[in-house]
Amino acid sequence: MIPFEYRRAASTREAVAAVAERPAAAFLGGGTNLVDHMKLGIAAPELLVDVSRLPLDEIEETADGGLRVGAAVRNSDLAAHPVVRARYPALARALLSGASGQLRNLATTGGNLLQRTRCVYFQDVSTPCNKREPGSGCAALGGYVRYHAILGASEHCVAVHPSDMAVALAALDAAVVTENTGGEQRVPITEFHRLPGDHPERDTVLDHGQLITAIEIPAPPDGVVADYRKVRDRASYAFALVSVTAELALEPGGSTIRSARLALGGVAHRPWRARRAEAELTAAPATRQTFERAADAELADAQPLDGNEFKVGLAHRTLVSTLQTLTEQAQR
Repeated sequence: MIPFEYRRAASTREAVAAVAERPAAAFLGGGTNLVDHMKLGIAAPELLVDVSRLPLDEIEETADGGLRVGAAVRNSDLAAHPVVRARYPALARALLSGASGQLRNLATTGGNLLQRTRCVYFQDVSTPCNKREPGSGCAALGGYVRYHAILGASEHCVAVHPSDMAVALAALDAAVVTENTGGEQRVPITEFHRLPGDHPERDTVLDHGQLITAIEIPAPPDGVVADYRKVRDRASYAFALVSVTAELALEPGGSTIRSARLALGGVAHRPWRARRAEAELTAAPATRQTFERAADAELADAQPLDGNEFKVGLAHRTLVSTLQTLTEQAQR
């Protein structure tokens, strides 16, 4: 048993101060990821600051028609919320695609964003891993890489981000609201997670002691249709080989694309906002040929590994199929 201290925070300010002053301290929310890592020997915090009972569990509509989701809102509650189901169906489906019902009942919104990779080498402390121990090497290179990255990887890390929810939020232009000793900040979610580069141990742009307090989601554009599609090895409790969040709006008449927002999961170290594909789709005919061209553009720089080459074609087909389905839905 590795000893650690436990403290229940009475306020966000108290929680931030307690973690900021202790380099080996960590926030504890639902604990569905951190506690596993403590058991595996991946994480060994000296102090756990419990933020699960702070008043961060509200879902509120904003004045501009958006939604503010507290960091302590459980995944199950967020997926079932009537506003989420009506206005943000891709987010609801992404949440319901993740983990099991038991875990969704415990996992929090903030914790979902901070969950770490499920790379088997990261979770095995007997193997080298630059994410777990910087400078030790990457055992995945030349190893088992079926689930690993085809976009944005580096020579130091080829792991992927596991969250379904974060992929949907990336397409929805959400912002992450945080608090540290200097006050409140907002970070666009597309800038929140990092690519590995030379520092794969850093998953996000958060500093030590910076606490997620909420997620803000803007109002959806008028007339959009949206979906989240996840391709995995089995029907439940499996991480994505590839996933797609797509939001599409057509011009009156239904033959031209007015706007598109897309994000891919299971392909990179962070949820991958598909900007190139969006550029190809905007103001273009709503045809399969356009969708094929958009997928080609987004995946042009893909660099699969020896063992996950199939992901490039899988991502291409999933993106095209999702766009085709949404177009048919919008044209009805």
